[in-house]
Amino acid sequence: MRILITGVCGFAGSTIARALLERREGLTISGIDNLHRPGSETNRVRLRQLGVKFIQGDIRAASDVEALPAADWVIDAAANPSVLAGLQSGFSSRQLFEHNLGSLVNVLEYCKAHKAGLLLLSSSRVYSIPALVGLPLKPGKDAFELNTEADLPAGVSARGIGVDFSTRAPVSLYGSTKLASEAVALEYGEAFGFPVWINRCGVLAGPGQFGTPEQGIFAYWINAHLRRRPMRYLGFNGSGKQVRDALHPRDLAALLDVQMRQTRAGGQRIYAAGGGPPNTMSLAQLTAWCDVRFGAHPVEADPHERAYDIPWVVMDSSGCERHFGWQPDTPISTVLEEIAAHAESNPDWLERSGM
Repeated sequence: MRILITGVCGFAGSTIARALLERREGLTISGIDNLHRPGSETNRVRLRQLGVKFIQGDIRAASDVEALPAADWVIDAAANPSVLAGLQSGFSSRQLFEHNLGSLVNVLEYCKAHKAGLLLLSSSRVYSIPALVGLPLKPGKDAFELNTEADLPAGVSARGIGVDFSTRAPVSLYGSTKLASEAVALEYGEAFGFPVWINRCGVLAGPGQFGTPEQGIFAYWINAHLRRRPMRYLGFNGSGKQVRDALHPRDLAALLDVQMRQTRAGGQRIYAAGGGPPNTMSLAQLTAWCDVRFGAHPVEADPHERAYDIPWVVMDSSGCERHFGWQPDTPISTVLEEIAAHAESNPDWLERSGM
């Protein structure tokens, strides 16, 4: 089987490539990346050592995509993953849409030409911010908890947030590009007869993730704590109780592998994929873990609210379990320990990540 991965030198793309090569024999993997992100050059070298054919190019350029070798499946892992993208200096809203939505059209035209299936990595940030902020939560000792005794909106249960949860605007500029990408991908697949699977991923986390607050909070927090960098709990009264679930990309690769083996046409095409309740942690709990692992380090409380901040997101992957027999295998304790070991072995990682 021939697989093409866009954004192959990013954290998700490179980890998925390695995991797929370990899972299945006879794979030929090619990948394209513009090497724009700090740290990606290191992944390029490692991928070539594994036999991945690397093409330096930009999927925003149709000519770069048209020149790519034919594949049976495309894993689209190329995107600016920051929910604040388009709001900060140095990266405009126009660039966000060019990166995350405009480039997808070139990828879809490639799938159309080669009859290649598409595996689109979407995001939990396609969900409505007012609906997320309005979830009934209990302020636990060190983490917000879903109040399952209250009336829960559609798409939410004790297992987390599923695909039926509201996507009503606002969802952030970033979230809107991912939501629009889902719709366009499904329309292309239906119109031109190639399979499309869409996975709304929770927070991806693991060793080698570029440690920036907006693009990899678990990796950033561990690296910053180890280096004794100044750290802050932003918003929510500076409590650090905001909660996310962590998913290792190698577990995501296992889901993608099953989806590529599927021959089912029609039916559900969008799935929520995350670590779920067992892999859930607040910033305050993550700090406590780091204090035990590295020694105590104070974190400043800053109640200042930022755009698009939300208190609790945990993904309900029960659809993946029912339809693909998939559950994440890597517990959060292992995810954190792998990140910590990588941080200790790479003392300049934050600088290499652009921090």
